[in-house]
Amino acid sequence: MWRQFNFGRKLILTGLLLGAMLLLISACASSQTPLTDTSKPPSGAEKKVEVMVSAAASLKSSLEETGRRFEAEFPNVTLRYNFGGSGSLGQQLEQGAPVDLFVSAATEPMDRLVEKGIVQSDAVQLMFRNALVLIEPVGKQNVKQLSDLLKPEVRVLAIGQPDTVPAGEYAKETLQNEGLWEDVESKAVYAKDVTQVLAYVESGNADAGFVYKTDLKSSAKATLALEVDPDKHQPIEYPAAVPGNAKHPQEAEAFLKFMRKPEIRDIFAEAGFEVAEASP
Repeated sequence: MWRQFNFGRKLILTGLLLGAMLLLISACASSQTPLTDTSKPPSGAEKKVEVMVSAAASLKSSLEETGRRFEAEFPNVTLRYNFGGSGSLGQQLEQGAPVDLFVSAATEPMDRLVEKGIVQSDAVQLMFRNALVLIEPVGKQNVKQLSDLLKPEVRVLAIGQPDTVPAGEYAKETLQNEGLWEDVESKAVYAKDVTQVLAYVESGNADAGFVYKTDLKSSAKATLALEVDPDKHQPIEYPAAVPGNAKHPQEAEAFLKFMRKPEIRDIFAEAGFEVAEASP
């Protein structure tokens, strides 16, 4: 009888000991699981994601080239773009559009998002600077100074919608400072972004137009009439930020960081942008 009781007791003790050992092994295995590196997009073993980038139209070529290189390095991330006038893009964000990264061609649209709490002020980074130029179709040389816009040969002036297109706002501000806006306004045809302004001039549907220096660099059908004095308008700066409600902030931050790499900075510099240094 005693032997049977003692044998049963040994079985119970052995079971308890085995259970404790299994718990210990499980805990050790858990403690050795590597942490996710939040500085990088998810690995290929994880679910692929689509990152929505809303950016100024003037960045289209450079940003798409940057995106191709980023996707080649991080195949688990697909970038989707929405290019347009920065003011309109900012309004879309205010209305709840799903955006993971916003790159504006002016500080005002970004400042509005900060004021509304959609973007945190410490998340905003200055990325690029640009210059405003006046262009004409190739073969025309009617404009050598801004006052030449008053000439009868200049019947149509293409300009971005000042309320939503920063380039249009800069152009209007310049003409106001020169005392020309009231006389030139009747000649203006408004465009949704600088890409459309360039198209109007290239096609000859406009006799002149205001775009960025970077837009002209890629055109074979438009020519430089003059570069606008930067003191005549606000600084042309491109801030970028990941909104607070971004669905994929980790991947968006990685793309933003990727844009700071020396070989990527060269893409924007070659396009004519002045690349801003990263804040310390």
